[in-house]
Order: sequence, then structure tokens, then C-alpha cells
Amino acid sequence: MHPYSRINLSIKRILTLVSITVLSSFCYGQNTTYNQSWNEIQFTRTLNEKWSTELDLANSYSGTESSSNPFENNVQRSFRLWGNYYLTPRWKTSAFAAYYDNKDVPEIGQFKSPEWRFALQGTYYFHKTGYSLSTRSRLELRHIRNEDQDYENVLRYRQQIKYLQPLNSKVLRKGVIYAIASDEIFFKSGTKVTGESFFDRNRLNIGAGYLFGDDIQLEITYANEYLPRNNGNQTVNALSMTITFNNLYKNVSKKLSHKIDPATIKEEE
Repeated sequence: MHPYSRINLSIKRILTLVSITVLSSFCYGQNTTYNQSWNEIQFTRTLNEKWSTELDLANSYSGTESSSNPFENNVQRSFRLWGNYYLTPRWKTSAFAAYYDNKDVPEIGQFKSPEWRFALQGTYYFHKTGYSLSTRSRLELRHIRNEDQDYENVLRYRQQIKYLQPLNSKVLRKGVIYAIASDEIFFKSGTKVTGESFFDRNRLNIGAGYLFGDDIQLEITYANEYLPRNNGNQTVNALSMTITFNNLYKNVSKKLSHKIDPATIKEEE
């Protein structure tokens, strides 16, 4: 297929998903809508052929009902520490421990609710020519403080399907731009802090990424999130930016060791 035809096909698929999201928003009825910004930096390190680790640092901002500024309030900061094990080229299993500092922002109906979160996750990859498809299942245990200053345990299940396609190449490599589209549904146990509804939310992401090299990449996406809540449903429109550094410490150390190679240093006379 001609590269331009592949790009046009990707654009059509993305526009179709956007249309479905917009139409779905009208079906939700009365919603409170917030504009938000989600920012994340990921540091991954390969230990061997089977194991890798990852540290994620995230910061989220939100507007209010009266303000469309997505940077109006800092609503959440978090860190996550991952361990990943590659069972086969198609299967990856993961686990993480995380801390979420959920800020007190009454303008969006959020109270201060610090949270520890633990999760088990499995990801399956469908390797296809010209694009990649994956499905992800995650089970989370959220230990989160409610308005009465008591901690509750919330079980949440998440299921995602993700589509990725390089636009200016057939494979992912340095200098390649790629399109991303994913949809994820969330189900949870009923508690005081998160509400009694079984269905937690639906999150659609559409955007693009760029590979600066084998070890640095940038992804910018638009996220549409629908949250049914007891005190009124919410819709979130978010601009999400993620920067990933792979083996940063190892690469920096390698470059520094080359610069100070003893073989290149002349002895003083």
C-alpha cells in the first residue's frame, strides 16, 4: 500500500472514533464537563531479556465548570514503580505499587484523598504487518481516604484495546511518527469514596507519537473520559503528554565513559 494511502486510512479510522465519541457525549444527557491536562514522564530500564523496571512521575491539572483553562488547578500528583516480565514475544505481565496525592479541589467536587494503589496487569500483543494491536487487562487495589478521614479498599478492573500505526514508515524507528487510538473501560466495587455504581468510567484516547531515537519518545493524545457519578455525571476532555526515556542512566553513563576513556588521555610531561 502506498504510504499516503496508509496515512489516509489511519486518519479515517481516527475520525470515525472521534465521531463515535462526540455522538456518545450527546447521549449522556446532563453532564458536567471539565478541561484537563495530564502530564507524565516515564523512565524504563531493561534488566535482561525477560525483565524490565519502570518509574512513572505524573502531574494533572483541571479547569472548573466556569473556567475552561485546563491548568486552573493542580488536582493530582503521583508516582508508580513497575516490574515487567516478558513471558513470550506476545505476552507481558506487570505489577506496580503507586502513590497518588489527590488534591483538595472543591471546584470540581474533589476532596483531599491520598491513595496507595497496587496492580497486576497482563498485556497481549497482536503483531500485524504495518500496524500493531494490543489488549491490556489490569486489576487494581486502591487504598484511598474518604471524606470521613477513613481509608477504604476499592477493587477496580480495567480493560483496554490499543491500535498503533507508523505513518511515515512500515516499522517503528528513529524519526517515525505514529498514530495511536485506544479505548478503556473501568469497573469497580461500590464504596463511599468512589460511589456505588459498578461501571466506573470509559476513556478514549486518540493522538500521535514521535520517536526521537531508540530510547526517547513523545506521545501527545486527546482523551475523552465519561464518569457516571451519584451527584451528576462528568465528562473530561484532556490533553495528555507522555515522555518516555528508555535506559537513560545506562545511555548517559556510556556516553560519559567514552568521553573520559583513559586511552585518549595523554600523560603530563
